[in-house]
Formats: sequence, C-alpha cells, structure tokens
Amino acid sequence: MADWIEEGKKAPAFSLKATDGSTVKLSALKGSPVVLYFYPKDDTPGCTKEACNFRDRSDELNALGAQVLGVSPDDVESHQKFTKKFDLNFPLLADTDHAVAEKYGAWREKNMYGKISMGVQRSTFLINSDGVVVKVWKKVSVDGHDQQVIDALKALSAE
Repeated sequence: MADWIEEGKKAPAFSLKATDGSTVKLSALKGSPVVLYFYPKDDTPGCTKEACNFRDRSDELNALGAQVLGVSPDDVESHQKFTKKFDLNFPLLADTDHAVAEKYGAWREKNMYGKISMGVQRSTFLINSDGVVVKVWKKVSVDGHDQQVIDALKALSAE
C-alpha cells in the first residue's frame, strides 16, 4: 500500500486502456488540467452518482479546459456497459491490476463491516497543465464533490 501522492508532486505517469479501446497516456494530456478520479466499481450507487455528476457538469468542466478521467479496477468491457447505460461523456480507464491506483495511493486497506480487504479509496487528483498534482481529495464524499472540483479548477485558472 503506497502513500498518497501529495500536492506539489509530479503526477505519476500512466498508460491505460480507455472505454473506446484507445490508450490514454497522462503525458499526452500536458497543456490542460486533468481531473483524475478513482472509484471502486462500475454501476454501483455511489460510483454511478459521481460519474453522472461529472457528466452533468461537462460543459463547465470543458469551459475550464479540464479533461475528466475516471479510473477503476473494472475492465474495458465493464466500462463500456457503464458508459452506455448512463451516457457518460468522458473516458473511463481500466486499471485492472490496480497499478495506477497504487502509484497514486488510492489502493488502500478498507474495512467494510469488520471485513478487511484491499480496494480503491474514492479519491480525486487535480493535475495542472504542467503535470503537477495541485489538489488531492483523499476520501471523497460524492455529494457536492463535482462543485469542489469545479471551484478548484476555477482557482487554478485564476492563478
């Protein structure tokens, strides 16, 4: 279990398969801010709400120049079903071996009703156009999180 990537650090590089079968590389996104959010599982209540909130705010996110990327351990096929079912308008990335979640510190020990297991901690990383992590939300509460991200993007663009 790795430590969380802290604000001010260079975002760890990654290359993951996206919903459309393409490969998304963080290095290819330099020049625009990236909202990289980790979530536990496709088509579950909290994860669906979070994805739909980002979907519904896409105009605002796009106006701020942000690229939203959702990452979970689900495979591309699962992401495709989830995307189609909820008409998601941003890529979901398949981190099936949770290597990227580990690099960012989002792969954590979880305690659900006394059962200890490893899994993705719902978390979001705002990466600036230079590839530096400028904001980290370690334990995301879905309600209002989309607004927190938009506020942070606005602050970033005001710098």
